[in-house]
Amino acid sequence: MKLASIPVTLTRCAKTFRGTRVLEPLDLSIGAGETLVLLGPSGCGKTTTLRMIAGLEQPDAGGRVAFGDEDVTALPIEKRQVGMVFQSYALFPNLTVRGNINYGLKIKRVQADVARQRVDELLAMMRLTDHADKPIDQLSGGQRQRVALARALAPQPRVLLLDEPLTALDARLRDTLRSEMNALLRELGITTVYVTHDQAEAMELGDRIVVMSAGRIEQIGTPRDIYYRPANRNVAQFVGTINRVAGQARDGVLATSGGSIPLPPTHATRVTPHGDEVFFRPEDAWISDLDRAQLRGIVEGAAFLGERTRLTIRDAAPDLLIVDVPGRVELARGTVVGVCVSDSGLIALA
Repeated sequence: MKLASIPVTLTRCAKTFRGTRVLEPLDLSIGAGETLVLLGPSGCGKTTTLRMIAGLEQPDAGGRVAFGDEDVTALPIEKRQVGMVFQSYALFPNLTVRGNINYGLKIKRVQADVARQRVDELLAMMRLTDHADKPIDQLSGGQRQRVALARALAPQPRVLLLDEPLTALDARLRDTLRSEMNALLRELGITTVYVTHDQAEAMELGDRIVVMSAGRIEQIGTPRDIYYRPANRNVAQFVGTINRVAGQARDGVLATSGGSIPLPPTHATRVTPHGDEVFFRPEDAWISDLDRAQLRGIVEGAAFLGERTRLTIRDAAPDLLIVDVPGRVELARGTVVGVCVSDSGLIALA
């Protein structure tokens, strides 16, 4: 089942509620068939942006929303041909699974045989055929999520909008459904905007990620861009775990409390308002012999996470460092260790 896709463009879209600006003017282009994830903490403006695309909120004067070449700024949600899945799913408890999926088709007065065929296709796609005649209260959380998605897709929307649809599920089910949804969105090829505060969801689902903070866009990029090339501290600290090593840069190295790190030329002369510093991810460092280590520190803690052990190391730098090592590595608290950092893993931030 492949759906038609269409680009979406937001131009100078801001939003003010009762005199308070909650979303600064933003420009955003979403490609046809792209899955764009809006990522950020609560109150950053991501849901407001989604609701403007849906037609549930109007942008402030001067803002414009377009689907392809069509200006839809003044159109209400029922005329925009969007499918929407809410965090609560908002399913109809008095209808069966089939009745819920068919609801939008019934409202649009789609011919009965066409509607039945489309519902049957969606039931099969969502692995719900055996549950078609069950009431909603007999379904698991994952099944309800799939019903909500099928109901949104049934009218063949131009754009699919998802507002934290996995938040209410337990962690294990959320991981499973995230993988399923990723495969489904690729199969459908529909233009999708997905709102979440969960970094793992954003990384797995997004063709691109928009990181938002305090009503502004901090960075737009692929998951790899966002993770390995964050635009600033807000992005780096929100997406994943990051280490900071502060010290004094001279002669191509950064000297710090626990040793020194060789710096590439582009880092050695970088000046920031925070002094001389460099950042790296926990997986871009490793434990080494003390005589060959760049930094020396003391294990403050070790958290066994299954496939890896996450070490917290003090005294290697002014700030505590987090280093991921294989899960079978066991180091007791108080152990003196050496740390080396990959040159390619170093990140400079303003």
